[in-house]
Amino acid sequence: MDNSGLVIVDKPADWTSHDVVGRMRRLAKTRRVGHAGTLDPMATGVLVLGVGKATRLLGHLALTEKGYDATIRLGESTNTDDAEGETTATASAAAVTDEALRAGIAELTGPIQQVPPQVSAIKVNGERAYKMARKGENVELAARPVTVHDFAVLDVRRHGDLIDVDASIACSSGTYIRALARDLGASLGCGGHLTALRRTRVGPYDLAAARTLDQLAEKLEILPLAEAVASVFPRRDVSEDDARKVAHGGRLPAAGLGPGPIGVFAPDGTLLALVEERGKTAKPLAVFVP
Repeated sequence: MDNSGLVIVDKPADWTSHDVVGRMRRLAKTRRVGHAGTLDPMATGVLVLGVGKATRLLGHLALTEKGYDATIRLGESTNTDDAEGETTATASAAAVTDEALRAGIAELTGPIQQVPPQVSAIKVNGERAYKMARKGENVELAARPVTVHDFAVLDVRRHGDLIDVDASIACSSGTYIRALARDLGASLGCGGHLTALRRTRVGPYDLAAARTLDQLAEKLEILPLAEAVASVFPRRDVSEDDARKVAHGGRLPAAGLGPGPIGVFAPDGTLLALVEERGKTAKPLAVFVP
């Protein structure tokens, strides 16, 4: 029986994304498990895992929009831009008004250029930035374009020189929430870092669809590959003749469904492939039928 599909996990705190993959390999009894979009150990929430053939979907799924609930502490900076790091500077946030806070958040909403955290998995000259940072090297990371679709303040709590801001954020793939915390603090002149992060959504998969590792140990719920693709990407149903072509890696005429990825399904509902449309042809990105 083919167990291929997606598992939507509610990641516990203090686990790496790789720890979760290791646990899922044991639960699903296969080495073929991967994840879409890493969560830091401190973070909890939606982590999308692919089992079996679904590992080939993950790179495409990782590119979808994500949602987060975050707590940002203003008045303290850390070397990791989150609570796992060491405090590097403190400056009172007591004088920061609600208006200034709103203006700072507005500046970080929409298309922005974001410098990733020094302690991140981005490679610089072939080495991970976090490994260089741990050796005390100063890592120069280039700013990258990201989009913050929504940055809504849920609560503001003031304690002396510190302000804790609870926010709900929707953003493009590749956005670092701890970099938003750092940049908000920098713009307000008091420094800032992230103290809590919960990912609420990856593409169409939200917390309602997620299961804890304990729940999955009791009952392993795998979203079948065909359903997973149909829920995220445009769907194209093809004839038997076209199905044979696609199964052998052949191209089809474009159907005008956008650049892709697009899920291609046989007449019996079997998922055949993911394709992308380039000009007048649809060419395979991944073929799932043997």
